[in-house]
Amino acid sequence: MPLDSTEFRRVLGHFPTGVTVVTAMTDNGPLGMTIGSFASVSLEPPLVMFCPAKASSTWAQMSTSSSFCVNVLSEDQSEICRVFANDAKDRFANIQWRSDATGSPVIADSVAFVDCQLHAVYDGGDHDIVVGLVKALSVERSSGPLLFLRGIYGRFEKI
Repeated sequence: MPLDSTEFRRVLGHFPTGVTVVTAMTDNGPLGMTIGSFASVSLEPPLVMFCPAKASSTWAQMSTSSSFCVNVLSEDQSEICRVFANDAKDRFANIQWRSDATGSPVIADSVAFVDCQLHAVYDGGDHDIVVGLVKALSVERSSGPLLFLRGIYGRFEKI
């Protein structure tokens, strides 16, 4: 019997994820989208991955770029997460950013960024698995990361 997709999402929603905004510079200017599926892949060479939905119109435009930047959002940047998760025409209108090694946007005040050259794209069902070769990275501030769990945003608390 096939798994129910609603139940699949509900159960996996019990696993917290960090919240990132993946950005790229395209011929039409900067683009970005909120992504929760980000992870390290390899130390040698330094590789990371994220998984955008194949149906995403933003990913369709960003996929033509040869680079991208993963911006790890801070616990006080939930509004930035929402901006990049919606269908706003110019998501960068009120966002401060700069570029680094690849020219992809680095969002101001993010906890960290990982700037990458596109390495490979693999089939992942209704998502793509995008692997990037890290060209530059930095911790930008010491605040905690923005987390997502069971449909709500939160923060990490040391116990």
